[in-house]
Amino acid sequence: MVFRPFRRDRHALAGAALACGLALDPSSSHSQSGPGPPEFNRDIRPILSQHCFECHGPDAARRRPSGEPLRLDDPASALADRGGFAAFTPGNPPSSEALRRIRSTDPGDRMPPPEKKLPISSDESGLLEDWIAAGAHYQRHWSFIPPTRPALPPVRDSSPVLNAIDAFVQSRLEQADLEPAPEEDPGALLRRVSLDLTGLPPSPAELQAFSGNPSTFAYHKAVQRYLASPRFGERMTVFWLDAARYADTDGYQNDAERTMWPWRDWVIAAYNANMPYDQFTVEQLAGDLLPDATEHQRLASAFNRNHRLNGEGGALPEEYIVEYAVDRVETTAAVWLGLTIGCARCHDHKYDPVSQEEFYSLYAYFNSIAEAGTGAGTEAPPLLKAASPLSAQNPLAARTSALQTRLREIERSLPAALEHGVDRSSHPEIRRLESEIASLESRIAGSKVSVMIMQETDRPTPTYLLRGGQYDQPDMSRKISRGIPLALDDGSVPQPAGRLELARWLVSPRHPLTARVTVNRIWSQFFGSGLVETAEDFGSQGSWPSHPELLDWLAVEFIESGWNVKHLIETILGSAAYRRSSSASPALWKQDPKNRLLARGPRFRLDATALRDQALALSGLLLEKPGGPPVKPYQPPGLWNDVNQNKDFHYLPGTGEELYRRSLYTYWKRAVAPPLHVIFDASGRETCNVHIRVTNTPLQALALMNDETFTEAARHFAERILREGGPTLSSRLAWGHRAATGRLPEPAAGAVLTGNYEFYLRYFGEHPLEMRAFLATGSSPPSDSDDPTALAALTAVAHLMLNLDCTLTR
Repeated sequence: MVFRPFRRDRHALAGAALACGLALDPSSSHSQSGPGPPEFNRDIRPILSQHCFECHGPDAARRRPSGEPLRLDDPASALADRGGFAAFTPGNPPSSEALRRIRSTDPGDRMPPPEKKLPISSDESGLLEDWIAAGAHYQRHWSFIPPTRPALPPVRDSSPVLNAIDAFVQSRLEQADLEPAPEEDPGALLRRVSLDLTGLPPSPAELQAFSGNPSTFAYHKAVQRYLASPRFGERMTVFWLDAARYADTDGYQNDAERTMWPWRDWVIAAYNANMPYDQFTVEQLAGDLLPDATEHQRLASAFNRNHRLNGEGGALPEEYIVEYAVDRVETTAAVWLGLTIGCARCHDHKYDPVSQEEFYSLYAYFNSIAEAGTGAGTEAPPLLKAASPLSAQNPLAARTSALQTRLREIERSLPAALEHGVDRSSHPEIRRLESEIASLESRIAGSKVSVMIMQETDRPTPTYLLRGGQYDQPDMSRKISRGIPLALDDGSVPQPAGRLELARWLVSPRHPLTARVTVNRIWSQFFGSGLVETAEDFGSQGSWPSHPELLDWLAVEFIESGWNVKHLIETILGSAAYRRSSSASPALWKQDPKNRLLARGPRFRLDATALRDQALALSGLLLEKPGGPPVKPYQPPGLWNDVNQNKDFHYLPGTGEELYRRSLYTYWKRAVAPPLHVIFDASGRETCNVHIRVTNTPLQALALMNDETFTEAARHFAERILREGGPTLSSRLAWGHRAATGRLPEPAAGAVLTGNYEFYLRYFGEHPLEMRAFLATGSSPPSDSDDPTALAALTAVAHLMLNLDCTLTR
């Protein structure tokens, strides 16, 4: 974002800052993106939201003064005459009382009050002054306006433009007088694509082939190959499980075991089949309500059974009915609306136009669900006997589902005959299908397990506003009807009558948020951050998009493609912005440290699942078996012992292939989430999480250097290097480095690897007991055919390769 001086007397300050190389953060929500007066959405709303809305915003109970409350989020209130003055007087900053109070030197007169510790800076007050002088024009919040496809902006240099994405990016770079980085090294680029789309590194053969022919055609073929891989669905599901708060236990103190993995496999299968995102949404939110719902559609509805469940003896059922419904509202809002709507459980939202009553209107859609242990007259949650939807694991289940669909089609074609008493069992095709289905089901009954799914109660449960959000404080005078927030209702669709209609409303083409929120979240998977940095908040407290027009273009493209996820991803990965080198000059790092302008390629540390899976893949240990019950890889001894009320429920690591399955399938206990995942910033799955968080701590390095998984993987990686790396030490080290990083080592790096090998060759030759203990790490035995001293030395070097920054980073 170009730094534009706010007032004429600030030109010199801006020029001095640029001349001195000071970092002007282009992502700042208070800086402007181009010429012209300040815009309310881009420049003014963030200031008012941060500093003023707590007392002068949407929350009616907190507005001040109490006699005639002032709303700075509402132009009718902010511009109203209040006895000769107004908060903002369009075109007349000196007559604007709010600006006078902001700049007052009298602590008793100044706003915000000093005790709030939210002072408005001189630059911010300058923006407010310029905005008032230009007419104090308000705008509806940008994210609540349905997106329209913007025209592609003109650019001076079209050479970096490979698709529409690049037109928007190049236009912004030219405004900032920045040159984009060149395309990434072929091997590193292929590794980037492979890790992004499958969570695994490319094979050495793939690296060699692409590096020898890094053409545009070869690049697109590689993208399409990875999109078609069964590993694609597994990679995408990693992020969806965090959003869906998926786990293999209930949470709270009991944290009892539950079976939800068939739903996890449904998600994998849906991504691999490229299920349209609107269908993906409807089936998970309301698959149980679809007409003639299939087994897999009912299974999809388990999405909203993933929340925590309290099975403690002293738990009050009435309280947790409320908690479960609230969780579903908050999760739905975070995943599809990108709003922190849970704030309105207890009071009107302080920053966004969502009232407490509107919160309970959404709550009413989720308040008539059969729950466990909720007192007399209630229904237990239904259990669906389901197998994994992954056809590669359960081909018989896939065949059964297809026959069941055909059976329903025939039954729907015979309504009149059935109404007149014709025996359905006399229909020969029905008899044949039922016989074959029964036969198939008898062959897979052992692979079916019971999974909680959604189901409406027989009678809708009345909904009342809860005072302070307390389950036992209903306002019986305020019965709440189902409905969507007024700020999101443009009148293009009727008020949703039930949960199914609500799900369909979320993916209606005119919906302002769902497509934006979804493409932003998918974008963040490939760039490390969304076009809107606050993926969880598209409201007033959220970040202004770095490229607003690009966000809208992608949202409309997503909708008009039929909500095609793979098409969206192929479009993103086809851009020059994605394919750029992640290297940058010192000047560029200073001007755009967070890469918000996308002048360079994305660079960030791999997440926990990819770090472990990469090591297993490089070692050759990874078992690429899809789906099924969760597995228990290596974990520290005594895990769970101190936090488990059921003393017979201990963590026992698996054996054999269970130790080498993909991290996606790791058993997830909420009270003690897998420690390797937690160390590398994984969500605890207690609640919905849609924000990718990356930290850097010493514990991460210690885990990578000492964890049994990585040490065992290094030994098998060393064995691969010996087998496949050629006859010489130099060729072997080059092969291993390229397999791990996508690049051949620079001479200096090669010298370090060689010296490391020679050191450990001497060391292990002098310490045979340590050598044998080192090689014995893990459950798999070392190779008998290799010289143990040389294998141990190469294992140490392979371990170093697995810990290189360029291996841990993509």
